[in-house]
Amino acid sequence: MGKPRGKGRKREERERFLAALANPVQPGGIGPRVVQVPGCLLVVDPAEYRCSLLAMQLADEWTEYVAATAITAQAENYRQAIDRLCRYVDEALAPGAEGASLTDPDLFDTLVKWELSLPEGYAPGSARPHLIASAVRVLIARRDDHPDRAVAPALARLARGPVLLGGGESTERDEFTRQEKRAMVRAAWTSVRATRKRLEEGWALADQGRHPEQGSWTSVPDLLWGLAHKEIDFDDLRRFMPSSREWPLELLEFTAGPGMVPHPQSARMQLARRLFASLYPTTRDLHAFRVLLMDTTGYTSEEVTGFGEADVEFLPRGVRLTLLKNRAGQLRHRAFRDQAPSDAPPAEDDVGGQLTVDWPRREASEVVRQLLDVTARVRAKAPHITDTLFVSAVVRANYKTLFDRWHPTAANGGRFRDWLAAVGVEVKGAPHIGRLRKSVKVEKAIVTEGRIDASADDHTEETFASHYAQGTTLRIMSGRTIATAQQHWFDKALDRVDGPTVVAGTEDIGQGVLEDSGLSTQEAEDIMTGQLDMGVSHCKNPYQSPYSRPGELCAVAPLRCLECRNAWILPTNLPQLLLFKAHLERLRTLLTPQAFSRLWGQSWVNLNAVLDDRTPQELAQARKHIEAGEASLDLPLAAHTEFDA
Repeated sequence: MGKPRGKGRKREERERFLAALANPVQPGGIGPRVVQVPGCLLVVDPAEYRCSLLAMQLADEWTEYVAATAITAQAENYRQAIDRLCRYVDEALAPGAEGASLTDPDLFDTLVKWELSLPEGYAPGSARPHLIASAVRVLIARRDDHPDRAVAPALARLARGPVLLGGGESTERDEFTRQEKRAMVRAAWTSVRATRKRLEEGWALADQGRHPEQGSWTSVPDLLWGLAHKEIDFDDLRRFMPSSREWPLELLEFTAGPGMVPHPQSARMQLARRLFASLYPTTRDLHAFRVLLMDTTGYTSEEVTGFGEADVEFLPRGVRLTLLKNRAGQLRHRAFRDQAPSDAPPAEDDVGGQLTVDWPRREASEVVRQLLDVTARVRAKAPHITDTLFVSAVVRANYKTLFDRWHPTAANGGRFRDWLAAVGVEVKGAPHIGRLRKSVKVEKAIVTEGRIDASADDHTEETFASHYAQGTTLRIMSGRTIATAQQHWFDKALDRVDGPTVVAGTEDIGQGVLEDSGLSTQEAEDIMTGQLDMGVSHCKNPYQSPYSRPGELCAVAPLRCLECRNAWILPTNLPQLLLFKAHLERLRTLLTPQAFSRLWGQSWVNLNAVLDDRTPQELAQARKHIEAGEASLDLPLAAHTEFDA
């Protein structure tokens, strides 16, 4: 739209563009092409380029494409693409740029060079060059589809072919943290209560007023009464109200806040918007309802803002909503049940680093009821809007009022980032509402214990895996799960490797030595009296065996004692250990190495480790006990039969 100019020139330009919007230029005509999106006007003026014919052809397709598709944010991308191409053509073909046209096949090389030059203005890996090149190709292909608009065949083939640039790299937005989301939801409830209170007080003041001509043009109740009863409009404020220097303190504080004074040049506009905000919800107010609906339902922003009054059915305990997802073309009827008071879960909290995902009173029905109540007066003034409950009242710069559907990307303090700043919620990263949707999906994934089919109940599993499962929370949860599993199996491995506890020394092992080694007084006494002798070792507690159910006597002693941490080996057990080694050596001759390792490998390793720690004198003394018939090994009958499976 050119370089910045004085305020008078800007005002003239805006009026010219508004006139062009009201009376659009016909295709092929002379004049600026204007598109209105929430918050601003987008303009392509072919007269600003030497290649005005090319700019006109692309701009005609742009305005029709925006009208046909109802795109908003993407409309600016197409405008930028036209501007980038036309400026390139002006320089590349000067002084012959005036003849540039989509009917000229010689433009082919210029388009290719322009497309290949796009990455020069962006960081490596940026997706913008591909996006801009694709936008121009869409407009050219659209023009070629029109029967009355000629396009050179070479240019048409280029437009329909693959883009010469890579798609670039994109970074998935991460979800809001649990703390950020919790603060956001709490701020949303606070904001809803504040909005309701403001509107109730505004209409209560309006009931106390009268017509400003009978009362005062500087009385807040009288001004509210006039606006509420349509007896005055904001043009009357400019005509009949005195200068802001003559306003009473009450009116100044109402306009700018306690202790504040509005700027004289903008005081009337500030007052007009403050008066309107006392009677009707503003654009900023509705962000809180969207946050709460996304939190309570788990659905996307476009779905929770895309149902009207006819799509709401209140149930005895909940609400049924008809939700439309335009991008996927899906229409769903979903019931959201209220929680019974006795079923209400505890408040969310982080206890010892553990996450509790349940929120108290996550009731969509309550949010919908309050939204219906807050927007009732606006919907009454905009009866043509039936497909959404998100409607708001706006005072434009020309003092005209508008009751229309909600535009969450509108400028002048109406964006999501502005709402976050107003309610005092700080977030790291981009303040994008899509991140809240990811936070809700993460909660569902945690509650459903990671089952993708349950988490992806409103889209495909492929979408969940590629778009939602990459969030930080789920990665941390996955890492924690893997680490826990690894630690579990590592601990089990240690249990098997550690085996029994060995008490070294002479045969005179007293009860005090056992207690010092970690046994209780009763356990030490039972071992010393032989009550816990299991054959090749003593057992600390044969009724808490890892190989049997708790409370039942160990069923595998003494065959698995050398693999059990309950086992305690004393010097008096040495003869039985030597006899058990002889038993295992016999089995090694009967079984294949693989079978022996699978069945007795750990016992064999632990047994040799225990015997290797004994002195030759101790081993010789133990063998003398065996030869004298003073030691025996009692094994179950099954221990003498092995099957090489």
